[in-house]
Parts: sequence; structure tokens; C-alpha cells
Amino acid sequence: MFNLINNVARPDKNGFFGRFGGAFIPENLQKEMHKVAVAYEELKKSPDFINEMKYIRKTYQGRPTPITYCRNLSKQIGGADIYLKREDLNHTGAHKLNHCMGEALLAKHLGKKKIIAETGAGQHGVATATAAAYFGLECEIHMGELDIAKQHPNVMRMKLLGAKIVPVTFGEKTLKEAVDSAFMSYLKNPESSIYCIGSVVGPHPFPMMVRDFQEIIGIEAKEQFQEMTGKLPDNVVACVGGGSNAIGIFSAFLNDEAVKLYGVEPLGRSAKTGDHAASITYGIEGQIHGFKSFVLQDEKGEPLPVYSIASGLDYPSVGPEHAFLHDIGRVSYVTADDKECLNAFYTLPKSEGIIAALESSHAVAFALKLAKEKPQENILVNLSGRGDKDIDYINDNFGF
Repeated sequence: MFNLINNVARPDKNGFFGRFGGAFIPENLQKEMHKVAVAYEELKKSPDFINEMKYIRKTYQGRPTPITYCRNLSKQIGGADIYLKREDLNHTGAHKLNHCMGEALLAKHLGKKKIIAETGAGQHGVATATAAAYFGLECEIHMGELDIAKQHPNVMRMKLLGAKIVPVTFGEKTLKEAVDSAFMSYLKNPESSIYCIGSVVGPHPFPMMVRDFQEIIGIEAKEQFQEMTGKLPDNVVACVGGGSNAIGIFSAFLNDEAVKLYGVEPLGRSAKTGDHAASITYGIEGQIHGFKSFVLQDEKGEPLPVYSIASGLDYPSVGPEHAFLHDIGRVSYVTADDKECLNAFYTLPKSEGIIAALESSHAVAFALKLAKEKPQENILVNLSGRGDKDIDYINDNFGF
């Protein structure tokens, strides 16, 4: 088992994690992807690149982000001790800047002039716009029309940061269509632009690159938790849409067999009606956006419409490394529905003074259930983002 997990750290030369991953892309894009992959492999070994990333993380992003012990919440639940890895305190309010700064630095190295990205909840869009501003690059963000209305505060932040917002008006007008639109824009001029993908999805080398940049979460968390408690966490929990925040924290614990890992997918309104985005739980193997993974799809292999109260989880597939970790049984992929998410969204601020994003609230929701089942253990939750962006939407639709 451990030898197999060690191999997870790097996909094979074709970008496969077991049978998942790869690069199923048009021929004219293959050359550009190869350039990106070669440049990244060289750059990540460069002392100058490594030192610049360390400098950015320390002096700009505000890393390391802390771990917070939820004393009040743990007492209230009467179960396991709950801890939060505070990616909401990373600059721009979520984990997304961890890979956006790295991808933007790579773009600068490649002589690119423009960054193209998609966003659902807006956190990746804000992080991409921030990185573009930092490195002096043009920025184009594709966002579903429904998500633009739902995530108005982040749309304003992106505009303030100088990004061009491209509303996506076809299909379901959410994250999947935003990815489609961004890819189409990138295909028009890949020589002078780079696609800064928002999760551990897409064609190789993106799942590997994004995972590498997000590993900082797990590296910090492992050291911090041991310093705080004198041991490793019994359980690590993170929400999973595409899966970047989850793979970031899981990566440090994959070889620690005693640490149980849980990826929480969005069950939405109901599994019975199909109003969800639980790709591993209910999907089947297929291809989407240039890679192979579990996909929520119809009998013709077309992606199904998906739904989640959390725009950042509203995607019909999942990163190939997550699919592989599910296949080998190292990570348990579970679900939390909208009601459980909302309960967690309301509970955490009142008990701990922390407002979590709706995406992160899925992880908190599962942790609340797990805490009751394992009262003698501890739980480390990756709080992937803050909920400021969701307050207007919640107030308009559910109230306080």
C-alpha cells in the first residue's frame, strides 16, 4: 500500500494517476502543453524560483496560515476535538492564491502576456486577478452568469483588481460552462496566454502543478498540528469539488496510515433528484476538459447538469488524483447536503467567531457528524476559504 501511495506524488510521464488523468486535447494545444510541462519541471527545481515563492508566501500571502482549536464548538458537540487549518486567512481569503501565484510566475517565465481563468465562487478569479496584478499581466476571468449574480462581492473585487470579466451565458451558466468558455478563449491564442486552471483538474500538467503548489497547506498543517498536540491528527477533512484544497492538505498525510482522510462532496438538494455535484459518489469513468476521471454523465457520455449551494463545488467531475485515491481506498469520499452545509455555516460563527465559505462549510458539516461518532479522537478540517462572499446570497435566500 505505501509503495503505491508514494507513487501518487508524481503522475507518470503522460500525466496519469493510475488509470485517471492524461491529456486529451487538440493537436494544436499539445505543443503548448508540452512547453508548459517542460518549463515547469525546470522551474520548480530552480533555487531562484523556490526562493521567490517562499518570499511571496511569507511577505505577500501571509503564510504560514495558523491552525485554530475550536474549543467552544468541540465542547458544544461533546465529541472529538475539532481543529481548523485557516486557509481563510491566506491573502484573498482562500487557498486559491497558493497555486495562482505559482502559475502566474510560470507565465512570466514563459513570456506570456495574459492569464485566462475560470471561476465559480469567485475565489479563484480573485486570486488569479491578484496574481496578474502582482506580476503585471493581463487577466481575463470567465464566470457563469448565475454565479456572477450569486457571488457579487467577488465580482467587484475582480474588477477592482483590473480583471476583465467574461459572463458565460450558455448551458447551466455555472462553473462547468465557465471552464468551457475559458478553454475556448485559450485555444484562440495559446502562444501569448496561459490558462490558470482553478483546481487539480484539466489536462496534464495542470493537476500535478496545482497539487504541487497546494502542498504547502499539508506541509504546514502537519508540522503545526504536531507542535500543538504532540501527535498527528486522527482524521483530516476537506471539501472536494475539483479538489485542490483537499489534495493540498491530504498530500502530507498519505503515507501516515493511521490518519484517516475524508473528502466531502456536495450532495446538494438530493441524490434522488440528481440535484448535486458528488462526482466520485455517483459518477462513472469518463473524459471532460482534457482529462479522465469520474464524471457525472448521461448515457451518451455528456456531462450532466450539476448543482451545489456552493458555487466553487458546482462541477461534474473531480481531479484525477482524487479518483485514484478513491480507487486504492486511501481516502474516504463522503457527502454533505445543502441543509447540513447551511447548519455548519450558521453554527461556526456563533461558536468560534469564524465565518466559513459555503464550500468549506461542507467539510465543517461532516466534521460535526464525525465528532459525535469518534468522541475520543481529533479532527483537522481544512477551512479552505472565508464566507464574506456568501453573506449577501445567504441573507437574500435564507436569512439570518
